[in-house]
Amino acid sequence: MAASALTIAEAYRACRKIARRHYENFPVASRLVPRDKRNALAAIYAFARAADDYADEPKAADSTPESRLDALAAWRKGLVHCYEGEASDPVFVALADAAQKYRLTRKHFEDLLSAFEMDVRVSRYADFASLLKYCSFSANPVGRLVLELFGHRDADLFALGDHMTTALQLTNFWQDVGQDLDRDRIYLPLEDLRRFNLSIERLRTFNAAPAGEPEGWNQWQQLMAFEIARTRNLLESSLPLTEKVVPPLPRQLRLTWLGGAAVLSRIEAAGYDVFRHRPKLGPFDFVRLYFQSGFKMKALESRDATVKTSPK
Repeated sequence: MAASALTIAEAYRACRKIARRHYENFPVASRLVPRDKRNALAAIYAFARAADDYADEPKAADSTPESRLDALAAWRKGLVHCYEGEASDPVFVALADAAQKYRLTRKHFEDLLSAFEMDVRVSRYADFASLLKYCSFSANPVGRLVLELFGHRDADLFALGDHMTTALQLTNFWQDVGQDLDRDRIYLPLEDLRRFNLSIERLRTFNAAPAGEPEGWNQWQQLMAFEIARTRNLLESSLPLTEKVVPPLPRQLRLTWLGGAAVLSRIEAAGYDVFRHRPKLGPFDFVRLYFQSGFKMKALESRDATVKTSPK
């Protein structure tokens, strides 16, 4: 059943409310984007946010992996109905309108749901390749949807976008190692832990240590320097994307790129202590990065995006 114009407006309003309610280092539905596309971004975000909540650690005492997978299956069915023109949930009403208006590929949303299903089933990654595979479902579809939103469907641009979104996803993993440990989620590849003579049990001692440098801290710093170096290489390889897309997307991508680069630098500035000092950006950092994003960045390296304030 087709939604009225008023219902669609209300649905977009509900999605914008969801987007505003959740803080992220990387701007969501930024005001750099025209209002119509901003609404579509909010709908995409609201879809993913709801699925993430279903997949996340259970809030109810009777929640189980099976019940969380059932909830995701129901959300997947809602996506099918959405693309068949039978949406009723505000998120799907908005998403159906955006998908039709901007020809958003359904598979990207399906891949996102597959990533959330993996979140329920998988809490360890054997090697970097398996982590990248997860990112191909959890991060890359978002970048491809943003490109489609602006009319881009070129395979080369998709590949550059995949590099950027994967790098941003990895940055988030390194930023949240301590928090994820509390939820028994380990995104650091087990192969890399072994390479630096570390174990999950050792990481837990870092998470519990009040101050100082506990045993194994030097190996931890070497591991994080290794992960950040290859994350930075991925991010820097995506830089040409910021000048190959139509306005006003270049500035939005520059700001997103700079935000990711700044978080990597902030982790380094904190001595890789993501356990007691979760590196993050504040409002003043975004103001500075916003002005920096107004310039082309053909030769800019991510280390130049270091946030100058002291880590907190």
